Amino acid sequence: MSNPGLFITLEGGEGAGKSTQIDRLRSWWVARGREVLVTRQPGGTRMAEKIRDLLLHEHSGPVDDLTELLLLFAARAQFLDEQVRPALARGVVVLCDRFTDSTYAYQGGGRGMGEERVRVLESLVHGDLQPDLTLLLDLPVAQGMARAAERGAADRIEQEDLVFFERVRRAYLDRAATHPERFVLIDASADPDTVWASIVTVLQKRFGP
Repeated sequence: MSNPGLFITLEGGEGAGKSTQIDRLRSWWVARGREVLVTRQPGGTRMAEKIRDLLLHEHSGPVDDLTELLLLFAARAQFLDEQVRPALARGVVVLCDRFTDSTYAYQGGGRGMGEERVRVLESLVHGDLQPDLTLLLDLPVAQGMARAAERGAADRIEQEDLVFFERVRRAYLDRAATHPERFVLIDASADPDTVWASIVTVLQKRFGP
């Protein structure tokens, strides 16, 4: 019998180190003989990447919060239909940099939109599909923003203030507390090797050595 598909998401605020760890995750699964798809949200398909550009780039005027939310789920609907569901059906391990928990955190928490509108769109777009495992890379906001500043120019959302990102972090931690069967909290304040060691411990516990 072939291996079932797995959907693993990485979440966290700015500067949490998701890109570094998702590369290591890919190598870990490939070493175990699994086909792996590494992708991201928003994005992951040609159409969704165009929507990502709309969301993250500066515009001549402000972007309405509801417009932002609807664009995220428009990209996600295409992403799930074109990438995730077919890959899972083939037994692929899908590793995704951000997913709908980010929307709960950034739009629901950071923007102050609350959970209900996100939940309605999640139900419409996801159906019953949820990640098998969500790794939440958590660190103090000030530390994360300092790391992010080293990457260079900030996008539209990265330019928000510390108060916004404190709300984002609080929303993430609330999500993790509400869904302990899916979330694992990872201390991302340490160096990348230490963070990776924590992730490996989780992987081995969940999926074997």
